[in-house]
Amino acid sequence: ECPLCLLPQPPEAFPALASCAHRSCQACLEQYLRIAVSESRVQVACPHCPAALQPADVHRLLAEPALRDKYEEFLLRRLLVADPGTRWCPAPDCSYAVIAYGCAECPRLTCGREGCGMEFCYHCRQPWHPDGPCAPALLAPSLANPAAQLVHPEDSAHGETLAQAEAEDVKVCPRCSAFIMKINDGSCNRMNCPVCGCLFCWLCLQEISDVHFLSPSGCTFWGKRPWSRTRKILWQLGMVLGAPMVISLVAGIAVPVITIGIPIYMGRKVLAGGPGSRRSSLSGCQQCLSVTSSVLLSLFVSPIITAVTVGVGVPLMLTYVYGVVVLSLCR
Repeated sequence: ECPLCLLPQPPEAFPALASCAHRSCQACLEQYLRIAVSESRVQVACPHCPAALQPADVHRLLAEPALRDKYEEFLLRRLLVADPGTRWCPAPDCSYAVIAYGCAECPRLTCGREGCGMEFCYHCRQPWHPDGPCAPALLAPSLANPAAQLVHPEDSAHGETLAQAEAEDVKVCPRCSAFIMKINDGSCNRMNCPVCGCLFCWLCLQEISDVHFLSPSGCTFWGKRPWSRTRKILWQLGMVLGAPMVISLVAGIAVPVITIGIPIYMGRKVLAGGPGSRRSSLSGCQQCLSVTSSVLLSLFVSPIITAVTVGVGVPLMLTYVYGVVVLSLCR
């Protein structure tokens, strides 16, 4: 039975994958890949686990040549957008990539696609402008809100508000400049670009690591806007002044919890764990001896675990508060 469509299938209908041991029927995998490629996703994971499907499996499962060609194109674009020397032709319906190494001093580029030949600037990636400086990039016309263009003059304020709301829902990837749409409803602000795989923050549009939302940047994991400057400074001052008391309180709670909790947990696990046949084969004295030995061993190990946890955790927290937070506050 296929775990996706829940239909019985013959064994030959379940192709093997090089990335993992999960199995799904050919029809479900093909439909899954068709949707992924149509959404420009080339890092396609297995439907059952995070393992990425190999390109050879994708080629084998996609029956349509057009989808295979599109998948190859997206793979190539993903590689090129990560290259800082790549520039894309701004001509309509062209999207030809120009590899431009060492062109900063001579920024005039020419598209090499047959029938195009458009000239554009290396720096601003706009049509070539020999007589003036680079102009800031404008919002793409496709992102303009049609409703804002069709409103009557008396509804112009409403149209501007609507256009602003639409603009907040569409932002640009900081690495490849691809347009990313997200409903600005305060949901998760950790975004992953489907084109280049860049991990960035929706609020500040900067490439981030996993500790970005723990840093004093003002960006929150959930929320529509980052914190204001006043609120950020007050929070940092509160962390600096209240860190000793909070860290002492956390350490004071963690020490007895770890010291006492580990023996209790091990005793309960030994008493309740293990196969039923094994428990039934042990006598009452043997079970009591097993539980007692595990508790005594835990009583010997738990202080060591407590000392390591407190000895490592407290200096790390103090370093973060009086290092990272103080430096951010001084800026």
